[in-house]
Amino acid sequence: MTLFVIDILLLIVLLLIGVPLPFVFGGGLILMVLFGDINVVGLMIWGFNQMLSPVLLASPFFMLAGTLIAESGIAKKLMELANLFIGKARSGLGFISILTCGILGAISGSCFTGVAAVGPILIPEMEGRGYERGFATALVTCASVLGALIPPSIPIIIYGWVTGTSVLGSFLSTVVPGILVIITFSLINYLYVKKLPPETQDNLDGDNIDENGVKTAVKKSTDVIRTVVNAIPGILIPIIILGGIYGGIFTPTEAAAVAAALALLVGFFIYKELKLKKTYEIFKTSSISIGAIMVMMMLCLMLSQTFVMMKIPQKLVKIIMGLTSNKYVILILINVFLAFMGMIVNDSTAIILTAPLLLPLITELGMSPIQFAAIMTINLAAGSLTPPYASVLYYGMKIGDVKFNEIIGPAMRILLVGYVPVLLLTTFIEPISMFLPRLLGY
Repeated sequence: MTLFVIDILLLIVLLLIGVPLPFVFGGGLILMVLFGDINVVGLMIWGFNQMLSPVLLASPFFMLAGTLIAESGIAKKLMELANLFIGKARSGLGFISILTCGILGAISGSCFTGVAAVGPILIPEMEGRGYERGFATALVTCASVLGALIPPSIPIIIYGWVTGTSVLGSFLSTVVPGILVIITFSLINYLYVKKLPPETQDNLDGDNIDENGVKTAVKKSTDVIRTVVNAIPGILIPIIILGGIYGGIFTPTEAAAVAAALALLVGFFIYKELKLKKTYEIFKTSSISIGAIMVMMMLCLMLSQTFVMMKIPQKLVKIIMGLTSNKYVILILINVFLAFMGMIVNDSTAIILTAPLLLPLITELGMSPIQFAAIMTINLAAGSLTPPYASVLYYGMKIGDVKFNEIIGPAMRILLVGYVPVLLLTTFIEPISMFLPRLLGY
């Protein structure tokens, strides 16, 4: 147990001083191998076998799909459609950004896709209509976490792979929480607009967003029809993906490949915003990123396995249960721990590292691993917005061209008021995450 504590402290120190993630977990792994009773050869063979899992292929395909969606015009057409129905409302622009991020989450499974696709178009327009740029950027950036909640979700695929839990059942566990986040974020946006000066509110009553391709005041019936028809390919993608998964037509891994293929075809032949040179750069950049992520995941997975081999999960269960047997106190401690992990590493890494440690404790509490999938995913998705890690927050700053002090306040308020309550409800009210899985037999 002492070696485990030393290793965790080493990881934290390396992360805080800015060491790249693959080297962080490589360092932690070396420490455990040198001073722990670990069969290195067996561990390496096990690690390579795990990385060959077909389930793991879903992650790079969804990452590629997310990039293609952001560059192919799909997001723009979806925003035009949303704008057709709610763009005239004073709070419509903010709601469009939230809703579109949710739809994009159902295609890409990634938190980055929403802010990358929605931000460049809607943030400037929201500022032009009276929103503070910091709030507009924070709203779009926070809404992008829906990519982790609305299925299919990369973190949930990783969770299912690591723990052996049903991926389809885990997908369903975050649907209701995701809808609740859409509602709470929309309410925050509505109240924000209500507090704006009257002259600013009048300015929000529906001008055009024609410079960047989003129409807010579609009046002619031909324009309405054209907007709906143009959005159909984008709408069909999440329908095909989710319908195919739950209809048993293809697995989540196959769905990820289908998502990437459909985004490529739609971008090339329907919207025609993808060109050969642009597509080549997308594939090149995605391949480099995916390669680095896979190396990091393998090292992290092997490190996590050393903890399992040393029976750390069982020891943690005994320690925590010795401190308190109160289920609610333990759940609060787990949430605090996951929030901390989300602040220092990305969600997939945190899942690989901590899910095997915490799942025995969750089982001891009598909770379903599917409910824990929701708790873990919601917690760690928030980590992408909370410093020091805050990868999506920093990306949103870049997209919105705002400084840290302009975005951090609104972002944290949105998280505290609109996101944390959903996390607590999911943790302590079981049906919120388990209603749909149980309804469909999981």
